[in-house]
Amino acid sequence: MPVDVDAAEQFVLANARLLDRHRLAVLLHGAPHASVLQALRAYRNPAGGFGHALEPDVRAPESEPASTLHALEVLAEIGALDDPMVTDAAAWIGSIADPDGGLPFVLPTAAAHPHAPWMVPSDGGSFLTFAIAARLWETGSSEPWLGRATEWCWAKLEGSNELGAYWVKFSLDFLDHVPDHARAVAAIQGVRSRLGADGSLPVPGGTENERLTPLALSPRPGARSRELFADDQIEADLDLLERGQQDDGGWTFDWLAWSPGQSVEWRGAITLRALTTLGAHARIRLPHGGASSRTS
Repeated sequence: MPVDVDAAEQFVLANARLLDRHRLAVLLHGAPHASVLQALRAYRNPAGGFGHALEPDVRAPESEPASTLHALEVLAEIGALDDPMVTDAAAWIGSIADPDGGLPFVLPTAAAHPHAPWMVPSDGGSFLTFAIAARLWETGSSEPWLGRATEWCWAKLEGSNELGAYWVKFSLDFLDHVPDHARAVAAIQGVRSRLGADGSLPVPGGTENERLTPLALSPRPGARSRELFADDQIEADLDLLERGQQDDGGWTFDWLAWSPGQSVEWRGAITLRALTTLGAHARIRLPHGGASSRTS
């Protein structure tokens, strides 16, 4: 079935956050980036981090690593990684990191506010360290934390064969962006044996049959990590993504839905992600912004 871009746009306009409506206007209509930046600033806290449920699964007003990652991904998507918000966010990240560079998954302040059952503090650094280091390497950041974080990431990658699905996903993003090309390529090849025949990874403890597919693991054409996936695996996943459009025009997610607000916010963001990914792979024509392959 062909994707109905108009129906997807109507779904976003009817349901999504203001931020995501502005992002879609950039993608589909070449709208000014300034509206995205203005909407994003509403989630920013004075110290430079982001909160206020920018990450829909943790709804605390205080800054969170996951919400700050989401902000950096939005800035990357619209080509605004030179915005001062990036430097401020990097400094905040450095201020909450462990001495070895690892980032907590969730901060203790989240416990006082609605949050998904899995959004709880964990011991030691989390896979968000990989993801945020990737974004800062993409910006060319000089934040001192990035060096410590990079060493932490290499130690995790080269010291364990037991990384879970989301650890693999975010480590591949790190490996796509870290400057040490040869070391990154070798580490990427180390993931190959863990993939299923369709290129996917199961998510232990997730919903029934929850898996990370090739496009979830490596969403960008031309990335280093694409070497893990055959063309037919990517094409099959694109077919699956196309078929995922719902009768209301939007896409949905396969992890746990735990509140109406979380669900509708994620569906708006996921619909935007689907259109961006399909446009980047020439499955749909995006008159403006279609060259972008960044998703969030």
